[in-house]
Amino acid sequence: MDPFFTELGQKVLARWKEVNFSQGLFPDIAREVLEDRPPATHVHVPTLIRDFLLEDRQPFQTQSGFGEPELVVYDDPRFYIQILFWLDGTTDIHQHKFSGAFHVLAGSSIHSRFEFAQPEPISAHLRVGQLQMTETQLLATGSTVPIISGSSQIHALFHLDTPSISVVVRTHSDPGTGPQFTYLPPHFAVDPFANDALTTRRKQLLDVLEKTDDPTYPTLVAEMLRELDFERGFFILQNGVGYLRSIGAWEESLQIFQQKHGRLAEFVAPTLEEIIRRDGLAELRRSITDAEHRFFLALLLNVPTRPAILSLVAQRFPGAPVDTIMRWIEELTETSDFGTSILDVELPAAQPPEVIFAALRSFIDATEAVAPAGSSPLSPTDLQSLREAFRHSSLRALIS
Repeated sequence: MDPFFTELGQKVLARWKEVNFSQGLFPDIAREVLEDRPPATHVHVPTLIRDFLLEDRQPFQTQSGFGEPELVVYDDPRFYIQILFWLDGTTDIHQHKFSGAFHVLAGSSIHSRFEFAQPEPISAHLRVGQLQMTETQLLATGSTVPIISGSSQIHALFHLDTPSISVVVRTHSDPGTGPQFTYLPPHFAVDPFANDALTTRRKQLLDVLEKTDDPTYPTLVAEMLRELDFERGFFILQNGVGYLRSIGAWEESLQIFQQKHGRLAEFVAPTLEEIIRRDGLAELRRSITDAEHRFFLALLLNVPTRPAILSLVAQRFPGAPVDTIMRWIEELTETSDFGTSILDVELPAAQPPEVIFAALRSFIDATEAVAPAGSSPLSPTDLQSLREAFRHSSLRALIS
């Protein structure tokens, strides 16, 4: 057992006992203790890892799949302390049914907060509404953030370094604060722990039909959508949207769902579009090794507004943030005989890269496009076409 975390846990326990184990006061107590004795200052990670691997006397370890991995370093019937290693980068947008505080032991993260406005329950496990980001901040090593259970704290973390390591002081569970929703922007809240075994098996069976190119797939999906309730129909659409698009059956499937469910169905298409966008950026980020480029893609994935992106770039890199962003974009651009590729934007060869860059800079910093020396300026029609292309791409948050 690690003596530092044993001492940390005992301090939390003593302070919490003084206030009669008030659930509402626990986040402040956890934060204060972590700030008084910051693990980032007092814990040597290689020694911690070595001792955990070689010392059998450890607290009870959970079966949780959270973290990569999770280590429990202090356990009490009322709360425990866990260390979470993060290799993959991001957590879903989520709320908690426990409270406490987390501390960045190593690495750094983008921390985003949200609110879910106008929530409308569809079932006990699904809600629709308007998910809106309220704050984004960079968390450096040593940062500490309280965790409030329930929907008053909806957040997401994108870990910028590999590994990033968090220390979490948390209750086991706070009564009355579930379900622990995960949010699918911009419109859905789902309970990831709800177990609808029949829908799971149906999705798996549809996957078999997809992988074998069974011609009955779109017809069967259409029949399911005509019969299923909103919740199950949504998950069938989410599971099959990529394949339905590839075989030209998406619009018909969506229309069937809309005809059955009316106004509520309007929330579906934007949410599935965002899932596809985020999955594409996450996959692209996995193939890129440059630290600055990975940071840029993390911003595009997690920060939906231009001012917030520019602010975070300015916090981390010297110089004008638009200049930094344009350098990254140029470094990530690929050209061929067929045209210019910027992340997920494909542009024809008739438009030279330097002219595209000049136009893109003007879209980002809200200035008039100035053609490079020796190049013909783009016509208003061409500029509008470029603007629309970028507005429907992973760069859309940057387009003024």
